[in-house]
Amino acid sequence: MYTATFTFAKKDFDDAFHAIDGVIASIAKATPGYLGEEAWENPSSGLICNVYYWDSLEALTALMNHPYHLAAKRQQGRWLDGYQVVIAEVIGNYGDRGIPHPLADRPVPMVGSARPQA
Repeated sequence: MYTATFTFAKKDFDDAFHAIDGVIASIAKATPGYLGEEAWENPSSGLICNVYYWDSLEALTALMNHPYHLAAKRQQGRWLDGYQVVIAEVIGNYGDRGIPHPLADRPVPMVGSARPQA
């Protein structure tokens, strides 16, 4: 599994942003291999972070290469005051299922002895 973590500083979101963002969200959710997402905001910095979960790098790449995503990327300066994307491979996950999470029902065994003791 993979994550794409998109952290950004927001400018004003206009109708054009909301339209293209809605289309991209629909395309992502319809892409085979999309597992879910989370969003976080840091009140002290004002940064927003969206984490998208994918079952394969091919699934993630399919969205990254989609024409709507590429169009949004070309226009990002209208709506964002900087961004950073981090692509990472998920090497494990665990939890008590006390909170909803996109990977809660998709356990990934921890690699080696990296799993912390509960």
